Amino acid sequence: MLNGFKDFILRGNVISMAIGLAVGSAFTAVVTGFSKAFITPLIGLATGSVGDFSEASFKIQGTVFPYGLAIAAIIAFVITAAVLYFLIVVPMTKIQVKFAKAEAADPKAEKRDCPRCFTEIPAIASRCAHCTSEVEPVATGLEKLAVPAAR
Repeated sequence: MLNGFKDFILRGNVISMAIGLAVGSAFTAVVTGFSKAFITPLIGLATGSVGDFSEASFKIQGTVFPYGLAIAAIIAFVITAAVLYFLIVVPMTKIQVKFAKAEAADPKAEKRDCPRCFTEIPAIASRCAHCTSEVEPVATGLEKLAVPAAR
């Protein structure tokens, strides 16, 4: 029972996920600190609020609504999402496209109908598997395989 748990914990993807979560939480703390230290005070200056905009609130019947905190959290989220997208997702997508191997064309993937029995057969077939009549292979299917058209 413990061996199975040990194998699960020591898998590479579980360890990578744990490292990603730790780095992500540290990055979020940095972005939140940057947002609180620079962005929300700048918004406070632009809107005419005194001091930190994250402390902005309004009161209805004695209940305080701190809308500045919500806006500060939204700003921190947008900054975090933008940085992660432009510094991690976009470069990784480019790397994956660059190193992606071209898929080999499956010669049997293209289909057509047999002119005699109207069953579906591969485009490169020279004989129908159902009615055994001879059919002319489609030239485009043969070109993909680099097979001469005349047989």
